[in-house]
Amino acid sequence: MYRSIVCATLLIGAVALAQSPDDEFVPVTDRMLRNPDPADWLMWRRTFDHWGYSPLEQIDRSNVESLQLVWTQGLEPGDQEGTPLVYDGVMYFPNPSDVTQALDARTGDLLWEYRRDVPDDIGDYISSSARNRNLAIYGNYILDNGVDGYAYAIDARTGELAWESFILDYRRGARHSSGPIVANGKVISGRSCRPAGGPEACVVTAFDAGTGAEIWRTRTIPRPGEPGDETWGGVPYEQRWHVGTWMVPTFDAELNRIYTGTSVTSPAPKFMLAGNGEQYLYHNSTLALDGDTGEIVWYFQHLVDHWDLDHPYERMLVDTIVDPHPDAVRWISPRTRAPQERKVITGIPGKTGLVYTLDRETGEFLWARETVEQNVVAEINTESGAATVNREKLYTAAGQELLICPGALGGKNYPSGTYSPLTRFMYFPLQNTCMLSTSAAEEPSLDDLYAIRTRGQIAPGTENVGTIEAISASTGETQWKLEQRAGMLSLMSTGGGLLFGGDVNGRFRAYDHEDGEILWEVNLGAPVNGYPATYAVDGRQHVAVSTGGSGLVFGLARLTPELRAGAANRLFVFALPE
Repeated sequence: MYRSIVCATLLIGAVALAQSPDDEFVPVTDRMLRNPDPADWLMWRRTFDHWGYSPLEQIDRSNVESLQLVWTQGLEPGDQEGTPLVYDGVMYFPNPSDVTQALDARTGDLLWEYRRDVPDDIGDYISSSARNRNLAIYGNYILDNGVDGYAYAIDARTGELAWESFILDYRRGARHSSGPIVANGKVISGRSCRPAGGPEACVVTAFDAGTGAEIWRTRTIPRPGEPGDETWGGVPYEQRWHVGTWMVPTFDAELNRIYTGTSVTSPAPKFMLAGNGEQYLYHNSTLALDGDTGEIVWYFQHLVDHWDLDHPYERMLVDTIVDPHPDAVRWISPRTRAPQERKVITGIPGKTGLVYTLDRETGEFLWARETVEQNVVAEINTESGAATVNREKLYTAAGQELLICPGALGGKNYPSGTYSPLTRFMYFPLQNTCMLSTSAAEEPSLDDLYAIRTRGQIAPGTENVGTIEAISASTGETQWKLEQRAGMLSLMSTGGGLLFGGDVNGRFRAYDHEDGEILWEVNLGAPVNGYPATYAVDGRQHVAVSTGGSGLVFGLARLTPELRAGAANRLFVFALPE
């Protein structure tokens, strides 16, 4: 059923340029993943803490204006949100539709290609099945999740399938939109879980990276009698649907903790379940899992969600002085009044655009603040961190229309922010969106995922969709803010004092990390929807990013119809002149 296409003629021609099966391949270890060579980009956000930061500094604020295109490569059709993975001069890239390519990172020449056979009927069960955000590497293997419901490993030297392990039946509504991480030899990932799969499809899994043997499986919906069961208000277990974990987990090696975020339930309006007063764990939460067993060590629920305002996005792990400034931070725990260094988990985990900072050992709430316009969180209890929902924005019956901010496109979405240890700022790509949202039914149905109908619009008071906001991880204060007409996409920070990021209108830019000044830009002709990465080969730093479409970027583009970027899926690599 599965096949590998090894491009022998290209391999022969590339032996002197990049690693081939005939060269000595140094297996990737846990130590290398925890402290990667600055020349490499070994996982989704380069490091387990999800900083999206590289210490490379050859390209800096004084010379970035000379950056030029080195090579470019076309990508497979489909939703394109890929991240380059670079190891020892070879780039591995996850194309849509489970196509993995190994490329010479200097030249872009194809070394090998693996094409997984996608079932012919996949579109009957899974929408947007072509999407994949990232790969992982461990030992001699490139590791990924397939749209067919399998975890699998490819030999990094040849592109040949090494092992595959069944996770879930794709015909039961479970799908992958992100690849895994590898933590202490375990391949760990979550997934979306459509209602047809029931509660047993909503799982985070761990497999042995060497053999594919399953190690543990953790459900995000409690069974009857388990902790959290009571929060579903008597909803039968088989009707508890869609608490997904569809982004890439974070890992704290010192604590041996996996951190992941969860999505809204199906349906979204809670009056259709057991009423608006229940919690419905563990939706819209941060989960801290034991790395060895998958056991939930602690959880923090950010919001009881009635509007599809998911909270699965990147969580950053930072050791910082916790000293939130009351002029900038609306909700501050009384336990933070004496500034002290803490191990925190921080960032914007959900579409509401709220920054949350928690103690990552205990899950204790420390502080939270708003960024974009939002009208769904009325208050946060500063002792517990529990959010009070704005009662004026609750549905109580079908056919009710409400103005909800942010909209389903999110104030924050899957485009990732970055943290720079040089400035100690977090930088976030944000959108100024709202929506007119109408409750569409009285009872849950397998045929209506969220049971709401939405019409997106730009938030009142501005004509700009996109924002980059630089926020102190310590104080929560905004250091600078840049707004523009087009929606903003993923960011990366570097040791050269730069931010790199793109937008929906096809512009890819380098910004000064101190003040947001645009130092360089290029028009790539399509939304810069991939995650940027930087790496070095033979001492020369490169910057890589990809373009392409997705439901998010097309939705944001509809808010600015005069901006007409293309939609081509393509990979671009830049460097300074030799």
